Formats: sequence, C-alpha cells, structure tokens
Amino acid sequence: MNICLLGYGKMGKEIEAIALQRGHNIVLKVDETNASTFTNEDLKNADVAIEFSTPDTVIGNIKKCFETQVPVVVGTTGWYNEFEMIQELCLQKSSALFHATNFSLGVNLFFKINSYLAELMNKYNSYEVEMEEIHHIHKLDKPSGTAISLANQVLEKIERKKNWSITEHNPETLFIKDVRNGEVPGTHIIKYSSEVDDIEIMHKAHSRKGFALGAIIAAEYINGKKGIFTMNDLI
Repeated sequence: MNICLLGYGKMGKEIEAIALQRGHNIVLKVDETNASTFTNEDLKNADVAIEFSTPDTVIGNIKKCFETQVPVVVGTTGWYNEFEMIQELCLQKSSALFHATNFSLGVNLFFKINSYLAELMNKYNSYEVEMEEIHHIHKLDKPSGTAISLANQVLEKIERKKNWSITEHNPETLFIKDVRNGEVPGTHIIKYSSEVDDIEIMHKAHSRKGFALGAIIAAEYINGKKGIFTMNDLI
C-alpha cells in the first residue's frame, strides 16, 4: 500500500516506522517545509493518506484528499466543529474518511468502560465527577480530542451534567483539568468523588506506538472503501 503522510512530526515518524515494518511504502511526506506547496497531483500516487498535522491545516488537507479520491485517515483533533461540513463534502465527493480522536486500541476499550461506568453512576447524585487530561507541551488543542470524547460520553449518561468546561466549576458542568507537561504521550483520568470514597479510572499511554499502529490498521481497513468510518467499525 502506498501511503502519504500529511504531518511528519514525531507521530508521523512513528507511523512511518510501523508502516515500513508492515510492508507499506511512504510515497509523500508533508511537513512545514512543503505544506503550502504540495499539490493534488502529488497525492495521486497514494492509495491512502494519514493525517496527523495541526488544527490549522487539517481541513485543507482533508479537502485535497477528497478532491483526489484518496481515502484519508485523520488523527488530528481540534477541527470537529467543522465535522458536519466535512461529512457532507465526503459524501458529495464519494470519498472515504476514517476519523478518530484516538487510534489506540486501549483507549477505545477505555471509552466503553467510561460509558458503562457513567451509566451506573447516573443514579448516585452524591458523587461529583471530574476529568483530567495530561499531554506533552507541543499539543496545541485544549482539552484533547480524547478528553472531549470521554466528556461527551459522560454527558450522554449522567443527566445532572449539561456541558463540559476547562474553566467552570458548577453542579451542571463537567470540569476538565488540562495539563501540558514534558513529553507525556497522553493520560486521561475520570474521577467520581463522594464524602466516603472515590472511584477512578485511568488510561495512560506509554508511547505513541499504540496510536501509530492503530492509524496504520485504519489505513489498511479504509483502502478501497467509500464512506465515513470510525474505530467502532474497525473494532
């Protein structure tokens, strides 16, 4: 499979290493040196594109993939306020999009645990729920896309919570503490506290390898397909 890497930072390099191990070819690497000059023609040599760039460039990159009919796997976060537009454009162009806020198998299992725990805790008003996410200092979006996905799961299940915030503390708001520290790959904690005890679940990534492998498997899955896919389809 011929792969284009849209974003060639630490994550892009991790994806490249695993892709080569699995017998794939990297036919185009896009980073800050050529992000403004690469063309649709450059993309046409790829079977699949994997997008891990920045919130500022991701939309343009996705559109180029749609225009050239190159299936795109998107791991960049911070763009989901434009998801409806991208979804419509994907269908209009008969293209393929695989999107996820996190490609780690462990995190996607964690999503299921989080949803189930929130459903159980809905009836126990004595517990206050909060979240914390910790990432490396280079991460641009706050809170993380994974934290937003986890928060939305809690909001779906716990009726007393109406929204989430990284600044507000009140009974109707799920507070998310965002921390940027060193080179932390990603830690997410959901904590339920009462006067008598605490219940806490955590996912802690040890490296970027789990995210990179998931992105490659997603690329293998989407190759040759049309439509919009998530980790739920893959798992």
